[in-house]
Amino acid sequence: MDNREEIRDFLATRRAKLTPEQVGLPGGGRRRVPGLRREEVAVLAGVSPEWYTRLEKGHIAGVSEDVLDAVARALQLSDIERQHLFNLARAAKPVRTPPRRTAPKVPVSVQRILDSMVGTAAFVRTGRLDIVAGNALGRALYSPVLDEPAHRGNIARFDFLDPRAADYYPDHDGALSVAVALLRTEAGRYPHDPALTELIGELATRSEAFRTRWGAHDVRSHKGGIKKFNHPVVGYLELAYDSMELVAAPGLVLTAYTAEPASPSADNLNLLATWAATEAAQLSRPASDVDTLSEKGTDKSM
Repeated sequence: MDNREEIRDFLATRRAKLTPEQVGLPGGGRRRVPGLRREEVAVLAGVSPEWYTRLEKGHIAGVSEDVLDAVARALQLSDIERQHLFNLARAAKPVRTPPRRTAPKVPVSVQRILDSMVGTAAFVRTGRLDIVAGNALGRALYSPVLDEPAHRGNIARFDFLDPRAADYYPDHDGALSVAVALLRTEAGRYPHDPALTELIGELATRSEAFRTRWGAHDVRSHKGGIKKFNHPVVGYLELAYDSMELVAAPGLVLTAYTAEPASPSADNLNLLATWAATEAAQLSRPASDVDTLSEKGTDKSM
C-alpha cells in the first residue's frame, strides 16, 4: 500500500465531509468539490496553504505532533481518526527494513478465561478479523464464519464473499462498513503487514461492496455496543458486545457478547448453548458408539 496515497486520500475524504458553516467560515458560492477547500483547512490549522497542500500530497514524514494536532482539530477528526493520522505519519518515516510482524499467540490462560465465561459468547480475533480462539458459545455464534474452510476463520471474508452473510446480519450494510473501517484502521497501524495486504487485495478483487467502502477511508474503534444476528440455528439475537485489547498478547482483541436477562435474545442464546453442547457431544462420541446406534436404528426398521 502506497503510504502517500493513503495520506492524501484520508485527508481529502475528511475535508470533503465538512462544510464552511460547520467550522465557522462563511459559506455561499459555488464549489467545484464538496466540503472545505485546502486553503480553508490551512487557515483553520494555522499553516500556509502551500504547506497544507504539500501535506495532503503525502509529505508527512517529519511533521511535528503539534502540527498534526492542529490539522486534526481543523478537520474535526474523531479520536480514532486522529490516531489514524498519527499512524500514517509514523508509517511514512523511512525505514531500511519494515519490522516483521509475528503471528500473535493466544496464551493458555486466555483460553481458560474464555472457557470459564459460561453463558457468554466470547472469542479472540486479530486486527485482520481472524478468529483465533473462542469458547463453545462464541464458536457457535460465529459458526457460519468458521464452518467454511475457504474463509480461514476470517470475518471479513465471510462478510463480503459468503452470500449467507446477507441473512446472518439484519443490518448487513452496516456490518460491511464496520468490517472495512476496522481493516482500514489496522492498515494504518501496520501498513507493511503482508497478510493484511493480501487480505485487502483479495477482497478488493472479488467484492465491489468492499472496493466502494475501502475508498471511503473510514476508520473506527470497536469497543462496545449492540450487534444483531439472525443465526441460522436459533434465529434473532440482539447482543451487547464489549471488546478489549489483550495486554498480555498485543495485537489480539477479546470480544464478549451478552444478552439482556429474561429477553427473547437470552432465550435464544441459551438455546444456542444447548445446540453447541449437543454438537460437541456428537463430535466427541467414539465411532463405535455411532456404529452401534446406527445398527440399532437398522434393527428397529427391519
